[in-house]
Amino acid sequence: MNPPKALAVTVSNRASAGVYADKGGPLLVEGLTAMGFTVDGPTVVPDGDPVEAVLREAVAAGYDAVVTTGGTGLTPMDLTPEMTRRVLDYEIPGIPEAIRAVGRAKVPTAALSRGLAGVAERTLVVNLPGSSGGVKDGLAVLAGLLPHAVDQLHGGDHPRGDAN
Repeated sequence: MNPPKALAVTVSNRASAGVYADKGGPLLVEGLTAMGFTVDGPTVVPDGDPVEAVLREAVAAGYDAVVTTGGTGLTPMDLTPEMTRRVLDYEIPGIPEAIRAVGRAKVPTAALSRGLAGVAERTLVVNLPGSSGGVKDGLAVLAGLLPHAVDQLHGGDHPRGDAN
């Protein structure tokens, strides 16, 4: 089987306008590659409707996973969760809960991230915070989850543990 394909997306009004360099996207590419994904991107888009558009394009293109960074905070311009929710068929609340829990242990304000995770058709979509630390913490959580989740979306079975 071919390696799973992922798209890294940076959501940033300022980075998309060239005000500053994208730092989170390259971290996503590095982390997803380390998990065994063939990775495209980072694609940099401003927050709002362009997020929905890039997610819909990724689902239509058949990506196995899309991981975003940015746009998950509390400002009026942070719209990534709303745009993501429009695309998802169903949410997987345990993924962002785990990401926030790991982040909160280091930075209490990590609890304010509104990132979502869920499935659109057969594409797993995960929103990570925009900070480099939030991306690193999120990738650490995803390393234990994302490959297995993608395998399940493609018909893989649950691993057998001692509890069964």
